[in-house]
Amino acid sequence: MEESDRVARRWEDLDIDILVKIFQSFDIYQLTSGIAQVCSSWRMACCDPLLWRTLDLSMMKSNFIKIPLEPYVYVDARSDKTLTRLLKTSLSLSQGNIMTLIFHFNLYVSDDQLTYTAERCPRLRRLVMPAWNRIKKTGICKAIRMWKDLESLTMPSIANPPYLLEEIANNCKNFSELKVMGPFDNFFAATIIMYLPNIRVLSLRCSMLVKDTLISILDDLRNLEVLNISHCLLIEIPPPPAPRRIMRELDQSILEKASRLREFLTCMNDSCSMCQRTRNDEGLMRWYKYEEGVWKADEVVGLADDPLHFGRKRHPSYCLDSEMSRADNTTSNVNCRHRFLLDLCDFLYLDNIRGAGVGTLKSARVRGRKKQEALNHPWIRLVLLQE
Repeated sequence: MEESDRVARRWEDLDIDILVKIFQSFDIYQLTSGIAQVCSSWRMACCDPLLWRTLDLSMMKSNFIKIPLEPYVYVDARSDKTLTRLLKTSLSLSQGNIMTLIFHFNLYVSDDQLTYTAERCPRLRRLVMPAWNRIKKTGICKAIRMWKDLESLTMPSIANPPYLLEEIANNCKNFSELKVMGPFDNFFAATIIMYLPNIRVLSLRCSMLVKDTLISILDDLRNLEVLNISHCLLIEIPPPPAPRRIMRELDQSILEKASRLREFLTCMNDSCSMCQRTRNDEGLMRWYKYEEGVWKADEVVGLADDPLHFGRKRHPSYCLDSEMSRADNTTSNVNCRHRFLLDLCDFLYLDNIRGAGVGTLKSARVRGRKKQEALNHPWIRLVLLQE
């Protein structure tokens, strides 16, 4: 098709659904880098609820060092600044539509950042918590009070669970799912039984679990439907002076008690790599030693962090400080990205483009990039795949 035959269209006439489909392929940095400022149509597309049902920050880790005093970590100021900027932009674009919020376990969020997020996510239903180090009791309790619709929580183990679980019991009437990452003792189990007796799903995978604690859960959580103890280090503590021992299989009494559950998920296989890791780490998983993202897995489907959220691609983890150095050159990066996206929208509005496929694209003029680079770009391929 000749360039003179091209029909001129205004940016405000662009198909919002196509823009949303393209934006679903962006990671969180690309989505918040300034594309919403191109024009009103792009702003509207960036605010589409489909893009913001899940705010996944699981690829972002703080740049920190460990210190001997509370909060036991020091987070670099540039790292904090980058996270704050990203949260402000994301939460502004989401317009209160976020229902799932996922933090990396090495993202050290402050009280102020957590409160700011809670105020702008009133409809939150699922939360994957970051590390506790910089979050105080007042901060998490204030956030929980704003999350009235919270149903599911994945959290690192906590030394004093009563105040948190009591706050959930008082404010989150639909709460039904809990995953604990880390040590789970009799005190923690007793606290759940006291404050969350109606819980339906509990995952304790890859932790140390005492047999008596497991029996207590099975006996006293009468509404429990799903229990995941896969890869747990199950310990039996007989009366002294007999030493404690690691159980290699579940005995019949436990299986009988668990038979009432809809799902009882277990794995105690010596050849299982995750079981081996739990034993090597003595029930306190050191996730940083293993492949990135393995901490997000779970045998319970509703608690697993799926590789795709509403079409958005999963990206590797990276440190916020390294991203800050990229942000120092934001203007040139954003302008380059904008030019390419403008070219892509031009493609979409060429006559017969959606029926022509690659052949037409090879003859189309691409501003700011070589033709072959554009043809091989994943955003172009995303559009072609829709044909």
